Amino acid sequence: KVLEKCLTLGAKKIFYIPADMSSPSEPEKVVQFAVQKLGGLDYLVLNHIGTNRFQEWSGDVEYTRWLMQVNFLSYVALATAALPTLEKNRGALVVVSSLTGKMPTPFTTSYSATKFALDGFFGSLRHELIMQKRNVSVTLCILGLIDTASALENTRGKVHLSASPAPEAALAIVRGGAARAHEVFYPRWLQQLCCLWALFPSSGNQVLRTFYNYSSP
Repeated sequence: KVLEKCLTLGAKKIFYIPADMSSPSEPEKVVQFAVQKLGGLDYLVLNHIGTNRFQEWSGDVEYTRWLMQVNFLSYVALATAALPTLEKNRGALVVVSSLTGKMPTPFTTSYSATKFALDGFFGSLRHELIMQKRNVSVTLCILGLIDTASALENTRGKVHLSASPAPEAALAIVRGGAARAHEVFYPRWLQQLCCLWALFPSSGNQVLRTFYNYSSP
């Protein structure tokens, strides 16, 4: 469907490569393929995720280990492999994260851990690139609940929040990367929410829990 859409929009050539991001060896192959076919990269947008169960912690450490590989370690591997060509082209890294990477939320223990890891790694990497005067920007995109089919299915009956439209979220990501912004919040009110939570975490957590539907067993 993506290939057909690209052709409809006027693409002259289309390249694709299937890859399993739970495999440590796959990310580097993807970047090598892209550089070979395209001659280099100007942007690398990291936006894949593993299945989020959206449930209370069940003690499944193996699932958490798998999700960390897909949601975090593969991002690190892709970015590392792409940095030389991005630096050559004064390019940009665009990392799609989540509100759960800024604020811990119910039902997202493993998922939230992977998103906090993205914030820590790529925020630190941004500092180092600036200090080394390497002209590669790092944009971290913090998204709220988006109305994709999977997100709506996972959260149905569990949260009292309205989902934001996916096309607008995609546009915010594109704009943020093109503008070389450090952070992009979508919807924008998430930035104020994060600031309030940082100042008043106890009260903020109490308010946060009211948005979730939980019934004691």
